[in-house]
Amino acid sequence: MHWGTYSWAALGPVVVVEQTMKAANYLHIIADQLHSYMAFIFPNGNGIFQQDNAPCHKARIVLEWFEEQTDEFHLMFWPPNSPDLNPMEHIWVVMQRQFRAQNPPYPNISTLRDRCLEIWYNLSPVMYQKFLASIPWRVAAVLKVKGGATRY
Repeated sequence: MHWGTYSWAALGPVVVVEQTMKAANYLHIIADQLHSYMAFIFPNGNGIFQQDNAPCHKARIVLEWFEEQTDEFHLMFWPPNSPDLNPMEHIWVVMQRQFRAQNPPYPNISTLRDRCLEIWYNLSPVMYQKFLASIPWRVAAVLKVKGGATRY
C-alpha cells in the first residue's frame, strides 16, 4: 500500500506502507510527511487537505491532530457514502499500470519500494494537473445524476 499527496504546484512525499494502515500508522505518516509538505506548498496557511472516509482517516486521534493544525492548513469535509471524487485515485491507477508493465516481476520488497519511488517522482506535472483540473466537471457529473454512477 502507498500513501502520497500532491497539489497543483508539486508532488508531495510518497510512503510505502508495509503493514495494515491503522490510525496510529496514519497519524505517524501525516505528522511526519503531510505537515511539512503543506507548510512548504501553502506557507500562508490556506491549504486544504482532502482524504476519504477510510476508518484510519476518521479515527479520533487523527481528527484531533487535524484540529491542532487549523492555523497551518485545513481538512476538507468529506461526507459519508460520497462518490469517490478523490483525484489521488487516478494517480494510483497510473502507478499501478506502470508497475504491471514491468518485466520481470519485482524480486523483493526493496526493489518494489525503489520502483514505487521512481514512478512517483517521474509523474508528469501535466498529468496530475489534468486530474485536478477535472474536478469541477466530475462534481458537475455527480450532481447531474444526483449522486448516481458516472464515468469517473
